[in-house]
Amino acid sequence: MNFKLPDFVCEILKKFKKEGFEIYVVGGSVRDLLLKREVSDWDFTTNATPKEILKIFPNGFYDNKFGTVGINHPSSPHPYEITTFRKEIGYSDRRHPDKVIWGNSLKEDLSRRDFTINALALDYSQEKPKIIDYFEGQRDLKEKIIKAVGDPNKRFSEDALRMMRAIRLATELGFIIEEETFRAIQNNVNLINKIAKERIRDELLKILKSNFPADGFNLLLSSGLLEKIIPELIKGYGLKQAKHHIYDVWTHSLLSLKYCPSKDPITRFATLLHDIGKPLTAKGEGEKRTFYNHELIGASIARNIAERLRFSKKEREKLTTLVRWHQFTCDEHQTDSAIRRFIRNVGKENLKDILDLRVGDRLGGGARETSWRLEKFKKRLKEVQKQPFTVTDLKVNGHDVMRILNISPGPLVGKVLNKLFEEVVEDKTKNKRKYLLSRIKEIGQNL
Repeated sequence: MNFKLPDFVCEILKKFKKEGFEIYVVGGSVRDLLLKREVSDWDFTTNATPKEILKIFPNGFYDNKFGTVGINHPSSPHPYEITTFRKEIGYSDRRHPDKVIWGNSLKEDLSRRDFTINALALDYSQEKPKIIDYFEGQRDLKEKIIKAVGDPNKRFSEDALRMMRAIRLATELGFIIEEETFRAIQNNVNLINKIAKERIRDELLKILKSNFPADGFNLLLSSGLLEKIIPELIKGYGLKQAKHHIYDVWTHSLLSLKYCPSKDPITRFATLLHDIGKPLTAKGEGEKRTFYNHELIGASIARNIAERLRFSKKEREKLTTLVRWHQFTCDEHQTDSAIRRFIRNVGKENLKDILDLRVGDRLGGGARETSWRLEKFKKRLKEVQKQPFTVTDLKVNGHDVMRILNISPGPLVGKVLNKLFEEVVEDKTKNKRKYLLSRIKEIGQNL
């Protein structure tokens, strides 16, 4: 079995072999090689101690208690990580070992890993490369199964984030979670409260970036993790809608995520959350049920979720904006001013995203992907954007005003520019530098 390894990976293996140490490529690196996926992070395990590793690679860095030395190299945006065989004792915080001691063998090291498909090692010390597989990880790769190494309850009690990782891997790879492993997730869901919100957020974003994000959130629901992480979404489960809606709020939201054409995780998350305000605004029953102002309440809930999960300010603003304005109207009688107002509210940079959300919303409700009104609305958005939106879009600026009127900076400059802008808004053909320069003196004399 031969693999094409990067030059620097080969260099690492050769240097350790030359010094007489064992070293193996391990974990997700081997899994992805076997699946013929691109390897983004290269991990190694060795019987060399961190001090001995640093003698081989003096430029490496070692700033942790877990026996991992990092080596930066131009060939990868991520450090190459080399970890000494180790045993781990105690996990009082349900995330990190309380104590690490150096292990005696590769098997001992691999036995502490999370899933069988990540407990594989690649041995390049012999002439013919060999996969070392103590826990039938290759079989599980072939059968597309996520299975814990050993007792899944023990694995998840050691590191509760592994529950999220199981679902994320299943979502990314299109695998299923082995029955006993999934049952252990259900039995240990409360442990997720011990995990830092940033780590949960990172796993959620990876699920959202995957090819099957809706499947991932379905697993989060059935495992019980979703209720611990985003309980607001659970309230839409079984909540029936009226009129053209054929699904309950949860099912509609999940299908909207499934069909959203955007690859951007925040847009996908906004699509999942777009109706999250409906449970709190539901009035009436059956065909008379309404959800007035659910987009306003939903935007507030989305912001709270984003803050709780430590999303960045930029991500929070985008998420909140998309949820707030997802209920936009596509009316063929809308004025240019109404279209401009919509663009200002949403932001030019978010227009494609909110249109992708609308496509997901339509398909998730059983409608066709688009309509003649939506297509006309898209054309209007392009046409109106060719017109100036703010004073800064004018072909003249404050320096021109001060030069022609021979004045210093002050309120008069802004007044002249605003008058010019009013003219251009009424007639976009007037946004020509020659014309506007000729108008500055006339307007200035009348102010």
